[in-house]
Amino acid sequence: MNVLGKLFLKGLAVVIPITLTLAILWWVAISAERLMGMVLKFTLPEGWYIPGMGLVSGLALIALIGLLSHVLIFQKLFNLGETIFNRLPLVKTIYTAIKDFIDYLNPEKKNEMGKVVMVQLPGQSFQLMGFVTREQFDDLPFTPAAEDPVAVYMPMSYQIGGYTMFVPRNCLTPLDIPFEQAMKLVLTGAVTKDRDSSATQTDAQPPEETGKP
Repeated sequence: MNVLGKLFLKGLAVVIPITLTLAILWWVAISAERLMGMVLKFTLPEGWYIPGMGLVSGLALIALIGLLSHVLIFQKLFNLGETIFNRLPLVKTIYTAIKDFIDYLNPEKKNEMGKVVMVQLPGQSFQLMGFVTREQFDDLPFTPAAEDPVAVYMPMSYQIGGYTMFVPRNCLTPLDIPFEQAMKLVLTGAVTKDRDSSATQTDAQPPEETGKP
């Protein structure tokens, strides 16, 4: 039974990530096909719509929005919509939380907070891994009490969330590791493995001798 249990858990470890990834992609594809398909069926002449056009149109629309976000006039329109959302009490809370999380994953934002550090609080022997998000506080309505403060974001393992600490700079030890690797390490509770480096080490190992010539 112990052997069967271990094999079952190993099977789950392989199946669950693949299943969840495919389920999310399937949900996104079905949602885009359903929404954009309704629009195309309403706008196109009868008989012109082909299944799959909604998905293609959805992907094209998202790419177009990303392109227009670099145009000044559309940036002002997007900022206007964001200002309206930020003035609605309940919508503001939901929109801000989602936007901040998406911005955190945005490749263009990673350079702004891609500095990985280890935080060691005064008088404590343990360390926490975090990401520097701010070093200047002139535009904020408050001034952190820490000496030479730095804002460090601490993500929580296995969930979307975390907390921000304003700590003295001398409590930080920079780490020379990629942002993605550090984030994956924190979010998985440090149980993740670097598959690329493991594969490289495996390939680099010399073959074992099977016998003497």
